[in-house]
Amino acid sequence: MGSNEETKDTVAYRSRVRIERVKGPIRRAYVPAHEGPVMLGVHSEVAEHYGVDNDVVDPYATTLDYIVTAAAG
Repeated sequence: MGSNEETKDTVAYRSRVRIERVKGPIRRAYVPAHEGPVMLGVHSEVAEHYGVDNDVVDPYATTLDYIVTAAAG
């Protein structure tokens, strides 16, 4: 078995995250190497699309914002 075949079944990294629902669209995410939670939610056009009033619910970055940032980074 060559070294390439040996590494195919080896997990190089497993992300250990925890998500807690706070209220409505607001989530608290615990991610590695980050002190304290990361708050997730909705804002602007996303809030409008889902019918969330940003005067009632605090706006936070969406999970989509984080995915786009990760893919671009």
